Amino acid sequence: MSLYREHLDTVIKRADLALAATGFEHLVIASGIEKFRFLDDMPYPFKTNPQFKYWLPLTRHPHSWIIHTPGKRPSLVYFQPDDYWHVPPSAPSGDWVEHFDIHIIDSPEQAAKFLPQGKSAIIGEADAAIGEFAPNNPAAVIHHLHFHRAFKTAYELSLMRKAQRNGVHGHLAAAAAFNAGESEAGINLAFLKAARHTDSDTPYNNIVALNENGATLHYQYKSFDKPREHRSLLIDAGAEVDGYSSDITRTWTNGDTRFTDLVNAVDKEQLALAAKVQANVDYRDLHLECHLRLGSVLKALDIVDMDPGSMMEAGVTSTFFPHGLGHPIGLQVHDVAGFAADESGSLIPKPNGHPYLRMTRTLKPGMVVTIEPGIYFIPTLLHKLKSSKHSAAVNWRNVQHLTAFGGVRIEDEVHCTDAAAENLTRDAFREIQND
Repeated sequence: MSLYREHLDTVIKRADLALAATGFEHLVIASGIEKFRFLDDMPYPFKTNPQFKYWLPLTRHPHSWIIHTPGKRPSLVYFQPDDYWHVPPSAPSGDWVEHFDIHIIDSPEQAAKFLPQGKSAIIGEADAAIGEFAPNNPAAVIHHLHFHRAFKTAYELSLMRKAQRNGVHGHLAAAAAFNAGESEAGINLAFLKAARHTDSDTPYNNIVALNENGATLHYQYKSFDKPREHRSLLIDAGAEVDGYSSDITRTWTNGDTRFTDLVNAVDKEQLALAAKVQANVDYRDLHLECHLRLGSVLKALDIVDMDPGSMMEAGVTSTFFPHGLGHPIGLQVHDVAGFAADESGSLIPKPNGHPYLRMTRTLKPGMVVTIEPGIYFIPTLLHKLKSSKHSAAVNWRNVQHLTAFGGVRIEDEVHCTDAAAENLTRDAFREIQND
Protein backbone atom coordinates (compact mmCIF):
# COMPACT_ATOMS: atom_id res chain seq x y z
CA MET A 1 0.00 0.00 0.00
CA SER A 2 2.82 2.42 0.83
CA LEU A 3 4.48 1.72 -2.53
CA TYR A 4 1.27 2.54 -4.37
CA ARG A 5 0.73 5.73 -2.37
CA GLU A 6 4.27 6.89 -3.16
CA HIS A 7 3.75 5.98 -6.81
CA LEU A 8 0.53 7.97 -7.02
CA ASP A 9 2.23 10.97 -5.38
CA THR A 10 4.88 10.82 -8.09
CA VAL A 11 2.29 10.51 -10.87
CA ILE A 12 0.39 13.52 -9.49
CA LYS A 13 3.55 15.62 -9.26
CA ARG A 14 4.44 14.77 -12.85
CA ALA A 15 0.91 15.63 -13.99
CA ASP A 16 1.01 18.95 -12.12
CA LEU A 17 4.30 19.88 -13.77
CA ALA A 18 2.97 18.96 -17.21
CA LEU A 19 -0.16 21.07 -16.72
CA ALA A 20 1.78 24.02 -15.31
CA ALA A 21 4.20 23.94 -18.23
CA THR A 22 1.45 23.83 -20.85
CA GLY A 23 -1.29 26.04 -19.40
CA PHE A 24 -4.02 23.43 -18.93
CA GLU A 25 -6.26 23.41 -15.85
CA HIS A 26 -7.24 19.73 -15.79
CA LEU A 27 -5.87 16.38 -16.91
CA VAL A 28 -8.59 13.96 -18.04
CA ILE A 29 -7.78 10.42 -19.12
CA ALA A 30 -10.17 8.04 -20.85
CA SER A 31 -9.67 4.32 -20.25
CA GLY A 32 -11.00 3.61 -23.75
CA ILE A 33 -14.01 1.86 -25.17
CA GLU A 34 -14.78 -1.67 -26.23
CA LYS A 35 -14.29 -1.97 -30.01
CA PHE A 36 -16.20 -4.25 -32.34
CA ARG A 37 -15.06 -6.03 -35.43
CA PHE A 38 -16.13 -4.57 -38.76
CA LEU A 39 -19.66 -5.67 -39.72
CA ASP A 40 -19.87 -7.85 -36.63
CA ASP A 41 -21.07 -7.81 -33.03
CA MET A 42 -17.96 -9.52 -31.65
CA PRO A 43 -15.58 -7.25 -29.69
CA TYR A 44 -11.82 -7.20 -29.86
CA PRO A 45 -10.03 -7.87 -26.54
CA PHE A 46 -10.12 -4.62 -24.59
CA LYS A 47 -6.77 -2.91 -24.02
CA THR A 48 -6.82 0.09 -21.73
CA ASN A 49 -5.14 3.42 -22.38
CA PRO A 50 -1.61 3.18 -20.90
CA GLN A 51 -1.97 6.66 -19.42
CA PHE A 52 -5.04 5.41 -17.51
CA LYS A 53 -3.38 2.35 -15.97
CA TYR A 54 -0.41 4.52 -14.97
CA TRP A 55 -2.65 5.98 -12.26
CA LEU A 56 -4.28 2.83 -10.95
CA PRO A 57 -4.26 -0.93 -11.62
CA LEU A 58 -7.44 -1.22 -13.69
CA THR A 59 -7.00 -2.99 -17.02
CA ARG A 60 -10.49 -4.35 -17.80
CA HIS A 61 -12.58 -1.21 -17.38
CA PRO A 62 -13.79 0.48 -20.57
CA HIS A 63 -15.80 3.75 -20.47
CA SER A 64 -14.06 4.95 -17.30
CA TRP A 65 -12.29 8.27 -16.71
CA ILE A 66 -9.65 9.77 -14.44
CA ILE A 67 -9.93 13.48 -13.68
CA HIS A 68 -7.08 15.40 -12.06
CA THR A 69 -7.06 19.05 -11.07
CA PRO A 70 -3.91 20.30 -9.29
CA GLY A 71 -4.50 20.78 -5.58
CA LYS A 72 -7.55 18.52 -5.53
CA ARG A 73 -8.06 14.83 -4.86
CA PRO A 74 -8.20 12.89 -8.16
CA SER A 75 -11.55 11.52 -9.30
CA LEU A 76 -12.47 8.28 -11.01
CA VAL A 77 -15.60 7.81 -13.08
CA TYR A 78 -16.09 4.05 -12.81
CA PHE A 79 -18.25 2.27 -15.38
CA GLN A 80 -20.15 -0.64 -13.83
CA PRO A 81 -23.02 -1.66 -16.11
CA ASP A 82 -25.97 -3.81 -15.11
CA ASP A 83 -25.07 -6.59 -17.55
CA TYR A 84 -26.07 -10.23 -17.77
CA TRP A 85 -24.37 -10.95 -21.11
CA HIS A 86 -20.90 -10.44 -19.64
CA VAL A 87 -19.39 -10.31 -16.17
CA PRO A 88 -19.44 -6.62 -15.20
CA PRO A 89 -16.65 -5.01 -13.19
CA SER A 90 -16.92 -5.69 -9.49
CA ALA A 91 -17.24 -2.86 -6.96
CA PRO A 92 -14.05 -0.79 -6.68
CA SER A 93 -11.56 -2.42 -4.33
CA GLY A 94 -7.84 -2.38 -3.63
CA ASP A 95 -5.14 -0.17 -2.18
CA TRP A 96 -5.92 2.59 -4.64
CA VAL A 97 -9.58 3.15 -3.68
CA GLU A 98 -8.96 5.44 -0.69
CA HIS A 99 -6.99 7.87 -2.88
CA PHE A 100 -9.80 8.69 -5.35
CA ASP A 101 -13.23 10.23 -5.28
CA ILE A 102 -15.19 7.51 -7.10
CA HIS A 103 -18.35 8.02 -9.13
CA ILE A 104 -20.15 4.88 -10.30
CA ILE A 105 -21.99 5.02 -13.64
CA ASP A 106 -23.93 2.32 -15.45
CA SER A 107 -24.00 3.91 -18.92
CA PRO A 108 -21.11 5.65 -20.69
CA GLU A 109 -23.08 8.86 -21.23
CA GLN A 110 -23.47 9.41 -17.48
CA ALA A 111 -19.77 10.32 -17.29
CA ALA A 112 -20.56 13.72 -18.81
CA LYS A 113 -21.85 15.21 -15.54
CA PHE A 114 -18.53 14.49 -13.81
CA LEU A 115 -16.18 15.77 -16.53
CA PRO A 116 -14.69 19.19 -15.78
CA GLN A 117 -15.34 22.58 -17.30
CA GLY A 118 -12.36 24.69 -18.25
CA LYS A 119 -9.22 24.09 -20.23
CA SER A 120 -8.60 20.33 -20.12
CA ALA A 121 -5.89 18.13 -21.54
CA ILE A 122 -7.97 15.09 -22.51
CA ILE A 123 -5.95 11.98 -23.32
CA GLY A 124 -7.54 9.10 -25.16
CA GLU A 125 -8.70 7.81 -28.51
CA ALA A 126 -11.20 9.85 -30.51
CA ASP A 127 -13.98 7.28 -30.06
CA ALA A 128 -13.97 7.87 -26.29
CA ALA A 129 -15.70 11.23 -26.85
CA ILE A 130 -18.94 12.01 -25.03
CA GLY A 131 -20.76 14.65 -27.03
CA GLU A 132 -18.51 17.66 -27.47
CA PHE A 133 -16.17 16.48 -24.71
CA ALA A 134 -13.52 14.79 -26.84
CA PRO A 135 -9.87 13.86 -26.46
CA ASN A 136 -7.54 16.58 -27.72
CA ASN A 137 -4.28 14.82 -26.82
CA PRO A 138 -2.11 17.95 -26.56
CA ALA A 139 1.35 16.95 -27.73
CA ALA A 140 3.13 19.15 -25.19
CA VAL A 141 1.38 17.40 -22.28
CA ILE A 142 1.92 13.91 -23.68
CA HIS A 143 5.61 14.55 -24.41
CA HIS A 144 6.09 15.77 -20.84
CA LEU A 145 4.34 12.76 -19.30
CA HIS A 146 6.03 10.25 -21.58
CA PHE A 147 9.52 11.57 -20.89
CA HIS A 148 9.13 10.97 -17.15
CA ARG A 149 7.49 7.58 -17.53
CA ALA A 150 10.94 6.22 -18.35
CA PHE A 151 11.80 6.51 -14.65
CA LYS A 152 10.02 3.73 -12.77
CA THR A 153 8.77 4.10 -9.22
CA ALA A 154 9.34 1.43 -6.57
CA TYR A 155 5.71 0.36 -7.05
CA GLU A 156 6.20 -0.09 -10.79
CA LEU A 157 9.40 -2.08 -10.27
CA SER A 158 7.62 -4.38 -7.82
CA LEU A 159 4.96 -5.19 -10.42
CA MET A 160 7.56 -5.65 -13.15
CA ARG A 161 9.42 -8.16 -10.95
CA LYS A 162 6.16 -10.09 -10.49
CA ALA A 163 5.58 -10.04 -14.25
CA GLN A 164 9.10 -11.43 -14.69
CA ARG A 165 8.40 -14.33 -12.34
CA ASN A 166 5.15 -15.18 -14.09
CA GLY A 167 6.90 -15.05 -17.45
CA VAL A 168 9.76 -17.23 -16.25
CA HIS A 169 7.32 -19.89 -15.04
CA GLY A 170 5.94 -19.87 -18.58
CA HIS A 171 9.36 -20.10 -20.20
CA LEU A 172 10.43 -23.07 -18.10
CA ALA A 173 7.19 -24.87 -18.98
CA ALA A 174 7.73 -24.06 -22.66
CA ALA A 175 11.26 -25.49 -22.55
CA ALA A 176 9.89 -28.71 -21.03
CA ALA A 177 7.24 -28.91 -23.76
CA PHE A 178 9.92 -28.43 -26.44
CA ASN A 179 11.98 -31.24 -24.95
CA ALA A 180 8.85 -33.42 -24.93
CA GLY A 181 8.39 -32.88 -28.68
CA GLU A 182 5.35 -30.60 -28.60
CA SER A 183 4.15 -28.45 -31.49
CA GLU A 184 4.43 -24.66 -31.48
CA ALA A 185 0.79 -24.45 -30.41
CA GLY A 186 1.39 -27.01 -27.67
CA ILE A 187 4.44 -25.12 -26.41
CA ASN A 188 2.41 -21.90 -26.35
CA LEU A 189 -0.34 -23.60 -24.33
CA ALA A 190 2.27 -24.82 -21.83
CA PHE A 191 3.57 -21.25 -21.48
CA LEU A 192 0.10 -19.80 -20.99
CA LYS A 193 -0.89 -22.34 -18.36
CA ALA A 194 2.29 -21.85 -16.32
CA ALA A 195 2.11 -18.04 -16.63
CA ARG A 196 -1.61 -18.17 -15.70
CA HIS A 197 -2.62 -16.27 -18.82
CA THR A 198 -4.92 -16.65 -21.78
CA ASP A 199 -3.84 -15.53 -25.24
CA SER A 200 -5.77 -12.27 -24.80
CA ASP A 201 -4.04 -11.56 -21.46
CA THR A 202 -0.48 -11.61 -22.77
CA PRO A 203 1.14 -8.23 -23.34
CA TYR A 204 1.95 -9.17 -26.96
CA ASN A 205 1.46 -12.05 -29.36
CA ASN A 206 3.88 -14.73 -28.15
CA ILE A 207 6.57 -15.72 -30.63
CA VAL A 208 6.93 -19.52 -30.50
CA ALA A 209 9.20 -20.58 -33.35
CA LEU A 210 10.56 -24.06 -33.99
CA ASN A 211 13.54 -24.70 -36.26
CA GLU A 212 13.75 -22.39 -39.32
CA ASN A 213 10.83 -20.31 -38.04
CA GLY A 214 13.21 -18.70 -35.55
CA ALA A 215 14.65 -16.70 -38.45
CA THR A 216 11.44 -14.63 -38.69
CA LEU A 217 11.89 -11.91 -36.10
CA HIS A 218 8.19 -11.49 -35.30
CA TYR A 219 7.01 -14.96 -36.29
CA GLN A 220 3.25 -14.72 -35.81
CA TYR A 221 1.94 -18.28 -36.25
CA LYS A 222 1.77 -21.33 -33.98
CA SER A 223 1.44 -24.55 -35.88
CA PHE A 224 -0.35 -27.53 -34.39
CA ASP A 225 1.76 -29.84 -36.56
CA LYS A 226 4.76 -31.39 -34.86
CA PRO A 227 7.89 -31.19 -37.01
CA ARG A 228 9.80 -34.36 -37.74
CA GLU A 229 12.77 -32.94 -35.83
CA HIS A 230 12.83 -30.54 -32.89
CA ARG A 231 16.14 -28.85 -33.64
CA SER A 232 15.57 -25.52 -31.87
CA LEU A 233 13.01 -23.35 -30.12
CA LEU A 234 13.09 -19.55 -30.05
CA ILE A 235 10.38 -18.30 -27.70
CA ASP A 236 9.75 -14.61 -27.10
CA ALA A 237 6.89 -14.42 -24.61
CA GLY A 238 5.86 -12.27 -21.69
CA ALA A 239 3.40 -11.87 -18.86
CA GLU A 240 1.49 -8.92 -17.40
CA VAL A 241 0.69 -7.91 -13.82
CA ASP A 242 -1.65 -4.97 -13.16
CA GLY A 243 -0.80 -3.50 -16.55
CA TYR A 244 2.98 -3.94 -16.38
CA SER A 245 4.67 -6.19 -18.92
CA SER A 246 7.54 -8.61 -19.08
CA ASP A 247 9.30 -9.39 -22.35
CA ILE A 248 11.60 -12.42 -22.22
CA THR A 249 13.28 -14.41 -24.99
CA ARG A 250 15.12 -17.68 -24.73
CA THR A 251 16.54 -20.06 -27.34
CA TRP A 252 16.70 -23.80 -26.72
CA THR A 253 18.52 -26.50 -28.66
CA ASN A 254 18.37 -30.26 -28.95
CA GLY A 255 22.12 -30.54 -28.45
CA ASP A 256 23.60 -29.89 -31.91
CA THR A 257 27.17 -28.85 -31.15
CA ARG A 258 27.51 -25.92 -33.54
CA PHE A 259 24.14 -24.41 -32.69
CA THR A 260 24.67 -24.98 -28.95
CA ASP A 261 28.01 -23.17 -29.22
CA LEU A 262 26.23 -20.27 -30.91
CA VAL A 263 23.51 -20.09 -28.23
CA ASN A 264 26.12 -20.14 -25.46
CA ALA A 265 28.21 -17.46 -27.18
CA VAL A 266 25.24 -15.10 -27.63
CA ASP A 267 24.19 -15.73 -24.02
CA LYS A 268 27.67 -14.79 -22.80
CA GLU A 269 27.66 -11.53 -24.75
CA GLN A 270 24.11 -10.78 -23.62
CA LEU A 271 25.14 -11.03 -19.98
CA ALA A 272 28.12 -8.75 -20.58
CA LEU A 273 25.91 -6.14 -22.27
CA ALA A 274 23.26 -6.36 -19.54
CA ALA A 275 25.93 -5.65 -16.92
CA LYS A 276 26.71 -2.38 -18.78
CA VAL A 277 23.23 -0.95 -18.16
CA GLN A 278 24.63 1.75 -15.91
CA ALA A 279 23.99 5.42 -15.28
CA ASN A 280 25.21 7.82 -17.99
CA VAL A 281 25.79 5.10 -20.61
CA ASP A 282 24.51 6.13 -24.04
CA TYR A 283 22.21 3.32 -25.20
CA ARG A 284 23.34 3.95 -28.80
CA ASP A 285 26.91 3.14 -27.80
CA LEU A 286 25.73 -0.05 -26.16
CA HIS A 287 23.93 -1.02 -29.37
CA LEU A 288 27.07 -0.46 -31.43
CA GLU A 289 29.13 -2.43 -28.92
CA CYS A 290 26.62 -5.24 -29.36
CA HIS A 291 27.40 -5.33 -33.08
CA LEU A 292 31.12 -5.60 -32.33
CA ARG A 293 30.55 -8.37 -29.80
CA LEU A 294 28.33 -10.33 -32.17
CA GLY A 295 30.89 -9.80 -34.90
CA SER A 296 33.44 -11.44 -32.61
CA VAL A 297 31.07 -14.39 -32.17
CA LEU A 298 30.65 -14.73 -35.94
CA LYS A 299 34.42 -14.74 -36.37
CA ALA A 300 35.18 -17.08 -33.44
CA LEU A 301 32.65 -19.67 -34.62
CA ASP A 302 33.96 -19.58 -38.21
CA ILE A 303 30.83 -18.06 -39.69
CA VAL A 304 32.41 -14.86 -41.06
CA ASP A 305 36.15 -14.32 -41.41
CA MET A 306 36.40 -10.55 -41.01
CA ASP A 307 37.54 -8.12 -38.35
CA PRO A 308 34.46 -7.29 -36.22
CA GLY A 309 34.90 -3.55 -36.73
CA SER A 310 35.11 -3.98 -40.50
CA MET A 311 32.16 -6.35 -40.34
CA MET A 312 30.04 -3.69 -38.64
CA GLU A 313 31.12 -0.86 -40.95
CA ALA A 314 30.34 -2.98 -44.01
CA GLY A 315 26.89 -3.88 -42.68
CA VAL A 316 27.73 -7.57 -42.46
CA THR A 317 26.79 -7.79 -38.78
CA SER A 318 23.40 -6.31 -39.72
CA THR A 319 22.77 -9.29 -41.97
CA PHE A 320 22.90 -11.54 -38.92
CA PHE A 321 21.60 -8.99 -36.37
CA PRO A 322 19.14 -6.72 -38.20
CA HIS A 323 17.19 -5.31 -35.23
CA GLY A 324 18.07 -3.04 -32.32
CA LEU A 325 19.61 -4.01 -29.00
CA GLY A 326 16.35 -3.40 -27.14
CA HIS A 327 13.83 -0.86 -25.93
CA PRO A 328 12.28 0.72 -22.83
CA ILE A 329 9.61 -1.40 -21.14
CA GLY A 330 6.93 -0.87 -18.52
CA LEU A 331 3.25 -0.10 -19.08
CA GLN A 332 3.87 -0.90 -22.74
CA VAL A 333 6.17 -3.59 -24.10
CA HIS A 334 7.85 -1.10 -26.42
CA ASP A 335 7.50 1.71 -23.94
CA VAL A 336 7.28 5.37 -24.83
CA ALA A 337 9.90 8.12 -25.11
CA GLY A 338 12.78 5.89 -26.15
CA PHE A 339 14.10 8.71 -28.35
CA ALA A 340 13.17 11.69 -26.17
CA ALA A 341 15.87 14.29 -25.60
CA ASP A 342 13.76 16.22 -23.10
CA GLU A 343 10.20 16.97 -22.00
CA SER A 344 9.44 18.96 -25.17
CA GLY A 345 9.41 16.00 -27.53
CA SER A 346 12.67 16.72 -29.34
CA LEU A 347 14.36 13.52 -30.45
CA ILE A 348 17.81 11.95 -30.18
CA PRO A 349 18.78 10.51 -33.59
CA LYS A 350 19.61 6.90 -34.29
CA PRO A 351 23.11 5.96 -35.41
CA ASN A 352 23.53 5.94 -39.19
CA GLY A 353 22.78 2.55 -40.66
CA HIS A 354 20.74 1.35 -37.67
CA PRO A 355 17.13 2.23 -38.49
CA TYR A 356 15.47 -0.31 -36.20
CA LEU A 357 16.98 0.75 -32.88
CA ARG A 358 14.12 1.59 -30.48
CA MET A 359 16.06 3.62 -27.92
CA THR A 360 18.64 6.39 -28.16
CA ARG A 361 18.53 7.93 -24.68
CA THR A 362 21.31 8.00 -22.12
CA LEU A 363 20.60 5.57 -19.31
CA LYS A 364 19.65 6.98 -15.92
CA PRO A 365 18.70 5.35 -12.60
CA GLY A 366 15.10 4.16 -12.66
CA MET A 367 15.04 3.23 -16.34
CA VAL A 368 14.27 -0.36 -17.33
CA VAL A 369 15.35 -1.57 -20.77
CA THR A 370 15.57 -4.85 -22.62
CA ILE A 371 18.89 -6.24 -23.77
CA GLU A 372 18.26 -8.67 -26.62
CA PRO A 373 21.16 -9.49 -28.95
CA GLY A 374 20.58 -12.12 -31.59
CA ILE A 375 22.17 -13.91 -34.52
CA TYR A 376 19.81 -15.14 -37.23
CA PHE A 377 20.04 -16.91 -40.56
CA ILE A 378 17.42 -15.07 -42.60
CA PRO A 379 17.30 -16.33 -46.20
CA THR A 380 16.46 -12.98 -47.84
CA LEU A 381 19.32 -11.18 -46.04
CA LEU A 382 21.77 -14.03 -46.63
CA HIS A 383 20.92 -13.95 -50.33
CA LYS A 384 21.91 -10.28 -50.47
CA LEU A 385 25.13 -10.97 -48.57
CA LYS A 386 25.99 -13.84 -50.91
CA SER A 387 25.75 -11.54 -53.91
CA SER A 388 27.90 -8.84 -52.26
CA LYS A 389 31.65 -8.34 -52.33
CA HIS A 390 31.89 -9.77 -48.80
CA SER A 391 30.58 -13.19 -49.81
CA ALA A 392 34.03 -14.76 -49.82
CA ALA A 393 34.47 -14.01 -46.12
CA VAL A 394 31.47 -16.17 -45.21
CA ASN A 395 31.72 -19.88 -44.43
CA TRP A 396 28.61 -20.82 -46.36
CA ARG A 397 28.80 -24.45 -45.27
CA ASN A 398 28.45 -23.39 -41.64
CA VAL A 399 25.70 -20.95 -42.58
CA GLN A 400 23.80 -23.68 -44.40
CA HIS A 401 24.00 -25.94 -41.36
CA LEU A 402 22.86 -23.23 -38.93
CA THR A 403 20.05 -22.01 -41.19
CA ALA A 404 18.10 -25.14 -40.23
CA PHE A 405 17.95 -23.76 -36.65
CA GLY A 406 16.59 -20.32 -37.58
CA GLY A 407 18.42 -18.16 -35.11
CA VAL A 408 19.27 -17.21 -31.53
CA ARG A 409 17.89 -14.40 -29.38
CA ILE A 410 18.41 -13.96 -25.64
CA GLU A 411 16.44 -11.16 -23.97
CA ASP A 412 16.43 -9.90 -20.39
CA GLU A 413 14.95 -6.82 -18.73
CA VAL A 414 17.51 -4.75 -16.88
CA HIS A 415 16.99 -1.98 -14.33
CA CYS A 416 19.52 0.87 -14.33
CA THR A 417 20.41 1.83 -10.74
CA ASP A 418 22.90 4.11 -9.02
CA ALA A 419 25.24 1.11 -8.79
CA ALA A 420 25.30 -2.28 -10.52
CA ALA A 421 22.60 -3.19 -13.01
CA GLU A 422 19.66 -5.21 -11.69
CA ASN A 423 18.86 -7.99 -14.15
CA LEU A 424 15.19 -8.60 -13.41
CA THR A 425 14.97 -11.62 -15.70
CA ARG A 426 18.03 -13.53 -14.47
CA ASP A 427 17.00 -12.84 -10.89
CA ALA A 428 13.59 -14.37 -11.58
CA PHE A 429 15.11 -17.45 -13.22
CA ARG A 430 17.44 -17.98 -10.25
CA GLU A 431 14.64 -17.50 -7.74
CA ILE A 432 12.30 -19.97 -9.42
CA GLN A 433 14.88 -22.59 -10.34
CA ASN A 434 16.21 -22.55 -6.75
CA ASP A 435 12.76 -23.06 -5.18
